[in-house]
Amino acid sequence: MEKYQTFNSSQTKKLGQNLAKKILKLPQKKGALLIGLVGDLGAGKTTFLQGFAKGVGIKEKILSPTFVIMKKFQIQNPKSNIQYLIHIDCYRIQKPEEILEIGFQEIISNPENIIAIEWSEKIEKILPKNIIKIKFKFINKNTRKITVFDVR
Repeated sequence: MEKYQTFNSSQTKKLGQNLAKKILKLPQKKGALLIGLVGDLGAGKTTFLQGFAKGVGIKEKILSPTFVIMKKFQIQNPKSNIQYLIHIDCYRIQKPEEILEIGFQEIISNPENIIAIEWSEKIEKILPKNIIKIKFKFINKNTRKITVFDVR
């Protein structure tokens, strides 16, 4: 477990960028690399992912896919076998099984994917056990406490 505290959105993005570079160096496992993001509205999940996306080489702007549930981004990194960042937002999910309708099982079985799941606690019962969980806590207007649980 690693604990961090950020004092503005730039620091939260930088933390995401640094963790992305670290994660890209992890040994490849069977299936996709999953990252579960947990925290209240405004806790910094999407801000963190903006930095994370930059860290894996994505230049597109990352916005929360609350209404479309999922967005897929091509990763341009010749040093990595990982090809896609898939950003899933489960905020509007009512039952965990709903996520299966977007081809979730196929997505998580592909080792070329990194899957970042906002509101991952809503589908926790169908997630694999080997997920990196990142918990975001709103401290005040600018400050966030971010805890990384690497259960791989």
